[in-house]
Amino acid sequence: MRLQIWGAVGSFVLAAPSYAHPADTFEARADVPAGYVAKAYYPSPPGGWVSTWTEAYEKARIVVANMTLAEKVNLTSGTGYFMGRCIGNTGSALRHGIPQICLQDSALGVASTDNNTAFPPGITVGATFDKDLFYARGAAIGAEFRGKGANVHLGPTVGPLGRKPRAGRNWEGFGADPSLQGIAAAAHIRGVQDQGVIATVKHLIGNEQEQYRMANPFQMALSANIDDRTLHELYLWPFAEAVRVGVGAVMTSYNDVNGSQAGQNSFLISGILKDELGFQGFAMCDWISQQSGVAPALGGLDMAMPGDTQVPLLGFSYWNYELSRSILNGTVPLPRLNDMVTRIVATWYKMGQDQDYPEPNYSSWTSDTVGPYYPGALISPTGVVNEHVNVQDNHAEVARNVARDSITLLKNANGTLPLSKSLAETLHVFGTDQAKNSDGINSCGNRACNKGTLGMGWGSGVANFPYIDDPITAIKAITSNVKSYGTDTYPLLGVDESEGDIAMVFITSDSGENSFTVEGNPGDRTVSGLNAWHNGNTLVKEVAKRFDAVIVVAHTVGPILMEEWADLEQVKSIVFAHLPGQEAGSTLTDILFGDVSPSGHIPYSIVKSEDDYPESTQLVAPVVTLSQVQDTFSEGLYVDYRYLQANNVTPRYPFGHGLSYTNFSLSDTSVTELQPLTISPGPRPNKLQTPSYSTSIPPANEVAWPKGFERVSRYLYPYLDNPEAVKPNGSYPYPAGYRASPAQPLPPAGGNEGGHPDLFVEHFSIATTVENTGAKSGRAVAQLYLEYPQASGFDTPKLQLRDFAKTKALAPGESEDVEMVLRRKDLSVWDVRAQQWRVLGLGDGSGYSVKIGWSVEDIQVSCGIGGDCGGA
Repeated sequence: MRLQIWGAVGSFVLAAPSYAHPADTFEARADVPAGYVAKAYYPSPPGGWVSTWTEAYEKARIVVANMTLAEKVNLTSGTGYFMGRCIGNTGSALRHGIPQICLQDSALGVASTDNNTAFPPGITVGATFDKDLFYARGAAIGAEFRGKGANVHLGPTVGPLGRKPRAGRNWEGFGADPSLQGIAAAAHIRGVQDQGVIATVKHLIGNEQEQYRMANPFQMALSANIDDRTLHELYLWPFAEAVRVGVGAVMTSYNDVNGSQAGQNSFLISGILKDELGFQGFAMCDWISQQSGVAPALGGLDMAMPGDTQVPLLGFSYWNYELSRSILNGTVPLPRLNDMVTRIVATWYKMGQDQDYPEPNYSSWTSDTVGPYYPGALISPTGVVNEHVNVQDNHAEVARNVARDSITLLKNANGTLPLSKSLAETLHVFGTDQAKNSDGINSCGNRACNKGTLGMGWGSGVANFPYIDDPITAIKAITSNVKSYGTDTYPLLGVDESEGDIAMVFITSDSGENSFTVEGNPGDRTVSGLNAWHNGNTLVKEVAKRFDAVIVVAHTVGPILMEEWADLEQVKSIVFAHLPGQEAGSTLTDILFGDVSPSGHIPYSIVKSEDDYPESTQLVAPVVTLSQVQDTFSEGLYVDYRYLQANNVTPRYPFGHGLSYTNFSLSDTSVTELQPLTISPGPRPNKLQTPSYSTSIPPANEVAWPKGFERVSRYLYPYLDNPEAVKPNGSYPYPAGYRASPAQPLPPAGGNEGGHPDLFVEHFSIATTVENTGAKSGRAVAQLYLEYPQASGFDTPKLQLRDFAKTKALAPGESEDVEMVLRRKDLSVWDVRAQQWRVLGLGDGSGYSVKIGWSVEDIQVSCGIGGDCGGA
């Protein structure tokens, strides 16, 4: 979300953009491939029609009805980059008790501050396959945001989904599967919002690579071209789950979607998000992604962040004072502004932020106690901006649980792991990743380097480390019989290679946001590819030449290629520790030395060659220099394991794979019908009445500068120098298809938060008994995959993850009954013609097959719905 400030563009912005004229950075969009169309969807539907939001919307209605135009505009627009304590700051409506709203990164913890917890990021959380930890981490993050006085948590991340393995920000999300992403995101949001903090699910939608995602003065952002069915069944799925649990905010992406910029795409925001999915909160744009003024407002955007135009810090805005002008001249209908501000205020009330919510007590821009209140201003008043409030509580325990329970054992030949704590042999540890960055754990801004232990990727989705518990320190705390070589090249001298000794090699792969380039990688893993960084493959092979037992530990943002060494006889064990945040040491030794059996599972597939992926999921670049990049999702539903299975490609390690120190079995599996199923949902519920306001244009003096007002330079205000001079504009060239009325027909797939309420009715319960049949204690993850009826007329992947359940720690011989469920939506496909979800076959569930196993390629039990269960 960090912006890029473009240099040498003095001729690009000559004056403040006028809201009374088209303000598109690029007057014409590039042609997208045939069949990919961003349809017009106007007017944007108002919020407040869902019963669970009625009380909050009524409170908001009373307040908004008494607001001036300046107060309304103030809450919808950011005050400018560096213009407040937080990453993003709105104006206020103090007369009504509504302060500036503070929006803050990141998805893994409170960014740009101190006395916080650096939690493991989303990819690590997904690898736990633990629903309780999904919630616990969300609740802990929410508590820290509240403790710092941040109103809005800019997380979780579910876009990117992980379509492109090289993509820079996959590690911020929970894995390359929509159900896993959706389940994790929903639990995270509940945890955050149970603390009274507004969660933000992002980035809507198609942000599947970093390069070319963002427009600049010389080039349009790439267009993610996604067909309707693929959009619904893959990329929109986790957003729907987020809306289902009442997420307060949605952030749009930088890229175009089917040729229309995501932040002003009326079909995406108004049609799908607000009407079909029934989203009741507010939609914001990503930082500096706003490309125009009128189009985003009409398209359904509710909040512009951080308020500046695409070249910030000049005091220019597409909204703020220009939004005031557009209301006075009638360019943007007053009801649209009223809905924008009502959505924001209702969300504020919904989370209870009117009840003793703390104000921000930190600065995102300095670690000093005293500093400027508005660092972006030419001259700023100063004062205490950092109160250094400690919000950590016992959250390190949550972080440790996530980091430990995510650790994934991919290979363990001859039971090499766990190691004995009383090692007779010497343990030789190689690789710079074993120890914290000697330059300082936070020496690289936004973690934009790969030095020392890799705890997270880079960019806006990070937090400062309060400390790093690094692996080598934790290893030395357990055994003194260890030698450390802090180098990524095998030492020429000084290694005593005694027979029987054990070697451990730490390797990494890093990525991040393209606001920063690290070792030639501009966010995406372009230079490194899917190879281990820093000579990792060579280091493993060199160590394997000299030691008969080698353990490889990887801290990585995603899949890496390991064909050069994975099958070497000397490489006994491969451990993926993912990205552990601050807790990289004792959590790893808990696994390596057997205090805890590993229970993590990879939330993506690991292939043998990049050629195993579809060509369309490779990173894309302009065909002609500076032309718009067309990123067409032509593989459709077939990403990650869906593609591999459809094309009979055997991965190195399949989605969901993860070994344990013990063994498990499944027995007594049954499928029970909870409610009868039909082909389609019933009639959609009608909307409840939404707030209504006067439609009279407010007096112009409501946005006149207050007398004696002391302006802060570059700060963005709602006021106009001469508002009385603004006249009606009857000739504005509105976007194609725009209309102010009537409302669109109700989408049949809508009716409540997340979509039609029938979609979330549980129709089948799947029960199974998991027994520990081995000799050590451990936890198992039962993964439920669904096989759709064949010959249905719909092309469907072979298997699709739909639910999972993780046991408690089971002692040898102990068992646990677990239950998973299938909802109507889990059994449905998106019917493009009917614009509705439908169940295949007879509509009663017959013809579907439930598969339960330890990974997508390790199925143990198969059950026909309405039939018996048996071994796979």
